[in-house]
Amino acid sequence: EISSCDWSSDVCSSDLADGGKVNLNTADATKLQTVNGIGPATAEKIIDYRENNGNFKKVEDLVKVPGIGPKTVQKLVKEFTV
Repeated sequence: EISSCDWSSDVCSSDLADGGKVNLNTADATKLQTVNGIGPATAEKIIDYRENNGNFKKVEDLVKVPGIGPKTVQKLVKEFTV
């Protein structure tokens, strides 16, 4: 699959494929941090989890990332896609 990117605005269709939601399986740390509530440390934890465990199957799997609890996942679920 080839994603189309608008390099002038640094936006790739693979990152914004689902109504502007950020894809947990393709986003880099900078992209993850565009979501309210995700800072540099949490973004790195998400990436570390993804690298060690494979792609997220569903957004709710964020609860498996150290430091992200169920209440946080409830707030983030509308911001992400997989």
